[in-house]
Amino acid sequence: MAQTKDRLRNNSPGPFFVDSSCIHCGSCWQIDPEHFAPTGSRSYVHTQPNGQQEIEKALLALIDCPVAAIGAPKDLTENLSADGFPILVTKHPAGDIYYCGWSSKHSFGASSWLIHGAEGNVLIDTPRWNSPLAKRIKTMGGINQIVLTHRDDVADHANWAKAFNCARWIHQDDADAAPEAETQVRGLGVLTLGKSFKLIPTPGHTKGSMVAVLGDQQQILFSGDHLWWNPEKSVIVASKDYCWWDWTEQLKSVKRLLDLEVNWLLPGHGYAHQFMPGQWKEALEKTLHHAARASSTGQI
Repeated sequence: MAQTKDRLRNNSPGPFFVDSSCIHCGSCWQIDPEHFAPTGSRSYVHTQPNGQQEIEKALLALIDCPVAAIGAPKDLTENLSADGFPILVTKHPAGDIYYCGWSSKHSFGASSWLIHGAEGNVLIDTPRWNSPLAKRIKTMGGINQIVLTHRDDVADHANWAKAFNCARWIHQDDADAAPEAETQVRGLGVLTLGKSFKLIPTPGHTKGSMVAVLGDQQQILFSGDHLWWNPEKSVIVASKDYCWWDWTEQLKSVKRLLDLEVNWLLPGHGYAHQFMPGQWKEALEKTLHHAARASSTGQI
């Protein structure tokens, strides 16, 4: 629980605040950028919510915080409802996409996504175990498969797999992070799991990193920690600083995604982004060009 005595000084005056226990995972400003923002080392409240709708959005950020670093008055939190999760992100012919919330400190607050699809529901990475969220997902048809994009973001996968009796996918090279996983992806080949859903190994961030792609046109890319969006520079980011295995291999993996037709980029960390037709390839080529020109920098 956030402590008033540990309230960060740069918070806007008012009832909502972030305290010094913040790990700067970004979950709050991804959900509610109108009120939360990053500083470089921690997040903070830049503008206090005004009105019921804005307060409810800020409370979702409070619930989502993996280390309970967001504080608010007791009269706002004592009857706190988690019914706002999962949050609809976009509708797609192959399935509606939801943000699950309930980020886990074990995956440093990584985002997890639910595909509510005709071929069965798929959970991309896992949030912290939470009964209210599980009940909501059960009413949506449960979970048929869990995809673990890489070793960092497996969180409470065992609880979710047990609750829904569903198979988990993880790459063989990261399988020690989830040794109970029922199925493993091997090598670099693209694995098709349905008419419009596939897994693409993208080694680099970790040896067993992979991304998931939904759809044949206007595709949804679930990128794990392979790529994310930087809204300040309007660029796709691959990070050398946060590359735990092999940066050269990660850039090779980025090139593997050039021919996709991505409409939405939904990462494990960092900002999501929607692309218009043709923008994806142009943006990714820009990222690769910058990497070739400044390969010694920590982030591109």
